[in-house]
Amino acid sequence: MLTREQIQELLQPLTDPETGKSLLELQLIRDIMVKEDRISLSIVCLENGEKERMELEQQVRDLLAEGGANNVHIRLRDATDYERAVLRGESGGDEPNPEQAGKLKGHAAGLEGHELLNENSGVKFIAVASGKGGVGKSTVTVNLAVALARQGKKVGLIDADIYGFSVPDMMGIEEGPIVEEGTIIPVERFGVKVMSMGFFIRENSPVIWRGPMLGKMLRQFFGDVGWGELDYLLLDLPPGTGDVALDVHQMLPHSKEIIVTTPHATAAFVAARAGSMALQTEHEILGVVENMAYYECSSCGTKDYIFGRGGGARLAETLHTELLAQVPLGAPDNHISEPDFSPSVYKADTPTGAIFADIADKLIAKLEQ
Repeated sequence: MLTREQIQELLQPLTDPETGKSLLELQLIRDIMVKEDRISLSIVCLENGEKERMELEQQVRDLLAEGGANNVHIRLRDATDYERAVLRGESGGDEPNPEQAGKLKGHAAGLEGHELLNENSGVKFIAVASGKGGVGKSTVTVNLAVALARQGKKVGLIDADIYGFSVPDMMGIEEGPIVEEGTIIPVERFGVKVMSMGFFIRENSPVIWRGPMLGKMLRQFFGDVGWGELDYLLLDLPPGTGDVALDVHQMLPHSKEIIVTTPHATAAFVAARAGSMALQTEHEILGVVENMAYYECSSCGTKDYIFGRGGGARLAETLHTELLAQVPLGAPDNHISEPDFSPSVYKADTPTGAIFADIADKLIAKLEQ
């Protein structure tokens, strides 16, 4: 099987017709990943024409086929305005001042050059995944992000569940992000900086997009958002092992992962697929959170295991990781008249809030040793 270096050597002849520079040098071919007999990569397209895009994709396939690679997965996306402005000089106005030029270059450098995505940036990425919907993955993500912020950490949260975005509503966010000098400023709530597709879709309209468009939106969440200084960036992944989850794994080879399941045996079985995907792409699994683990009677304290027992522990054993917590079935006792109302964020002084604080402590201990 070809190595990453061999792939780069095979693709070296591909050049930008306007500058004559290699597409690799311009960092327009990215996210090269080799796994068993499969090669995955992304191409940033400066040309908008479908014919030019398809021709470029075919050139890549032909060059890799000459090296013996036939199982190739390619994602195409349009260059952002920032990237095109620097690489093609299409700024559409006066020459930028030095400060603006520096910002443009930072964006145009793409995945490898972007400070946030740089492995040495100091930002700790945690992707929260599940095998199926309806297990409370987003609830876990939101409350874990808030718990980390309560510990004094600088936290960002990307609602990467682009088809089923729910984070803004769950956190009680009513305003949208603003744009300052071409940079999107995320909305901050409970000390967490939030970016979601939900900010850009009106009246709960469905998202009917193909994989490449979703990948483009995710890249904009990383490249065109002014996150500022962060300690942690959490990503609420879509359930399952589809295109978006694979895109995130390719974009963030150094991210860690948490798997959410319910105690039910079938839910845990399906969640194992998401865990297996993380392991196959060499992403460390920090642990398993068993949500809806039991229902606790408010008057007598009796625990009823209405979804069964043991699914989270068995999943953790299967994935060779630990069971981080068992979160009970319930909802925050918040009142809509409260200034910090949100439908899904538990207060710090509640039993469930304390469980998420404990998870945050465990993650800090794991990641900041």
